[in-house]
Amino acid sequence: MIKIDVVTIFPRMLQAPLEDGIVHRAIEAGLVSIGVHDLRAFTDDRHRCVDDQPFGGGPGMVMKAEPFLRAVDTLTAAERAAPRAVVLLSPRGRRFDQAMAERLSRTGHVVLLCGRYEGIDERVCEALGAEEVSLGDFVLTGGEVAALAVIEAAVRLLPGALGDEGSAQADSFSDGLLDFPHYTRPSEVRGKRVPDVLLSGDHGKIGRWRRKEALRATRARRPDLLARAPLSAEDQSLLRELESEEFEVAASKS
Repeated sequence: MIKIDVVTIFPRMLQAPLEDGIVHRAIEAGLVSIGVHDLRAFTDDRHRCVDDQPFGGGPGMVMKAEPFLRAVDTLTAAERAAPRAVVLLSPRGRRFDQAMAERLSRTGHVVLLCGRYEGIDERVCEALGAEEVSLGDFVLTGGEVAALAVIEAAVRLLPGALGDEGSAQADSFSDGLLDFPHYTRPSEVRGKRVPDVLLSGDHGKIGRWRRKEALRATRARRPDLLARAPLSAEDQSLLRELESEEFEVAASKS
């Protein structure tokens, strides 16, 4: 079982989403324990202040270091050599990806720190050796939404968390590529039919079609992933087919 603790000034933003879905089922099954903690509980002044003006001037407020440091000290006090990751959710962090989700799912204890305002005092990362993580190249009001995304991405990878153990293995990014298209009944919706190959019952052809479509989607939408993906000789052959098809389409339009 892994343990996840989240430190935030808005605990209710996380508590309700954690009461439904895959994460909640994983909690009930004893696969993960998740604690949500109010940062203000780790302050020492009567106003429970968690922020102050930035040194050097400028707009906004900066979250103070000491409440976060106390929170992590308290949440990890009983640990000795258990694997631990302290993650600060920040728009300037390294982009979160599937590889990071897999790593966190194998970590005994994950502490997620949710920033707000202009950010968190830099000495939090320095003192804790925390890693800064971002969902992408955009800014959220705080780290709570990002923390929920990190939790779900990691928890769903735990053995037993999903109803079908093969689901996680077939996800986008599991092999470096985006997922192939999916279809279900009925076989025709508003004039759009399911590709014939999926109705053929030929599992070899179906597998080849799915791989080709995964390559097609990745090539069109995330070429950066394709450049890093471990491609087989068959993958290279399928990519040449895609390039040939695109050339024929372009030629027919000229």
